[in-house]
Amino acid sequence: MTAPTIPRGRAVPQSRAGRLAQLGAMTTSIAGGMAAEAARKLSAGERPRTRDLLLTPANARRVADRLAQMRGAAMKVGQLISMEGGDVLPPEWASILARLRDQADFMPPQQLKKVLTQEWGADFLKQFKRFDVRPIAAASIGQVHKAETRDGRHLAVKVQYPGVARSINSDVDNVYGLIKMSGLVPKGLNLDPLMEEAKRQLHEEADYEREARYMGLYAGNVGTDEAFKIPVAQPDLTTKRILSMTFLPGKPIETLEEASQEDRDRAASLLMDLTLRELFVFRLMQTDPNFANYRYDPETRRLILLDFGATRDIAEDVSDGYRAILKAGLARDVAAVEAASLSLGFIPSSAGANMRAKMMEMAETVFAPLRLPGPFDFGDGALAAKMRDDGRDFAMEHEINEIPRVDALFIQRKLGGVYLLAHRLRARVDVNAMLLKHV
Repeated sequence: MTAPTIPRGRAVPQSRAGRLAQLGAMTTSIAGGMAAEAARKLSAGERPRTRDLLLTPANARRVADRLAQMRGAAMKVGQLISMEGGDVLPPEWASILARLRDQADFMPPQQLKKVLTQEWGADFLKQFKRFDVRPIAAASIGQVHKAETRDGRHLAVKVQYPGVARSINSDVDNVYGLIKMSGLVPKGLNLDPLMEEAKRQLHEEADYEREARYMGLYAGNVGTDEAFKIPVAQPDLTTKRILSMTFLPGKPIETLEEASQEDRDRAASLLMDLTLRELFVFRLMQTDPNFANYRYDPETRRLILLDFGATRDIAEDVSDGYRAILKAGLARDVAAVEAASLSLGFIPSSAGANMRAKMMEMAETVFAPLRLPGPFDFGDGALAAKMRDDGRDFAMEHEINEIPRVDALFIQRKLGGVYLLAHRLRARVDVNAMLLKHV
């Protein structure tokens, strides 16, 4: 398998027409690849299926490379697919699209300088002793640079790509259109409310002054908890398109894969407990579980929390709904699980008795191991595999035409991301005790 393209300096396309042209070029390239694959299968005496022609590793590389070049909301949608597409996409796609988590192409120096000048003024370099032009990270909405001010502050400076904010609506519409054409969205399922909410959240993420405020709010909730470290925003060097914060040295959270079982268990336990506190205590959640948003300082054993653009307030009734589901599930109260699931939209209001019974069976699959005292082994993928298989069977047997409450979907995204990280670390966590503490 050919490795995905290495990130490089490429200018961000800014105009709506230019970005649409990029998506058009991607579509044309994919169509050409499908035609070639169809010809190959026909010559081999096979009957090609559209889904098989679409979901090839070569097409995954085409998508990853184009979205990494476009950045912005288009790449954000690709990130969601890379993290949550394991149930519907081949493993090759998940592997290749993983590039989109934190490996966008970065702005060339000329484009970077233009953005910095627009936000800080032509003499901005007078404020710095050092400003590294090569970014230390490049993601969907902005890239991060190390810098040191003349008054001695060591900073991480996140610079937003030009044109990203004004292209959000069109990017989401265009990528959503491509996804619908691919056949990956079940017929009859209306994702329009989710897409509208995605646009709203992306506009919030593109407001770096808002992110600075939520960074402070979140740090206030965490308080003096020595297990975590959160950057401090620097108001004098922060604008809507530039977020300056204290630089916190650390290593990618994935490096803990090679750590001791104790360290892996500790990290996963801390992040799970923090997620439950977000949901039930803070009612304020950072809903983007991208692995790049967690780092680890091996010297202090602290977990570093980054990127608060996707931080959301959790409505009280949603928090109470999750508590009701967990409490009922742990108590084997099927009727209460069903009622709470209906309130959050996890069970469609139109669902018949057979669909409800099947969904309760799937809920029992999840709750059965969580009732057991002692550590749950996240390294054992049996539960995830069964849920994946049950979910596929369920989707084939039942037509789903409603989605849960949108704010619940963002919470599910966070819960799923933390689960994936615990699985990656092969952690063992006493989930039962943790849940009982919170519910």
